[in-house]
Amino acid sequence: MAKAIHSMIRVLDEARSVEFYRTAFGLDIADRLDFETFTLLYLRNPQADFEVELTVNKGRTEPYALGDGYGHIAFCVDDLDAEHARFETAGLNPRKIVEFNREGALLARFFFVEDPDGYKIEVLQRHGRYR
Repeated sequence: MAKAIHSMIRVLDEARSVEFYRTAFGLDIADRLDFETFTLLYLRNPQADFEVELTVNKGRTEPYALGDGYGHIAFCVDDLDAEHARFETAGLNPRKIVEFNREGALLARFFFVEDPDGYKIEVLQRHGRYR
């Protein structure tokens, strides 16, 4: 059986991206692999083995075009309201909290935030299938 281990995104500014993911989600650098033309940074926290892989292409000065194919990555939290307030205090500019219902029952409560490169990240209240 396959196991998801990481999701990779390309970022322009290593320090700014690492700080965002540390502040927003408590992700720290688990490994840093430096190559001649690029650097790979693997970020994770103690809650899960899944990692966010940041790829920094050396010498790149132009922001990446995200296109229309990328959707988002998602994190779940125990207290969505507290996390939303923490994001606001940290200046991370979260969007408003949304409730999504299906067939009259709460499916999800969530908000979105964007990282420094414009990648969308969904933050969900731990509930139902989102654990």
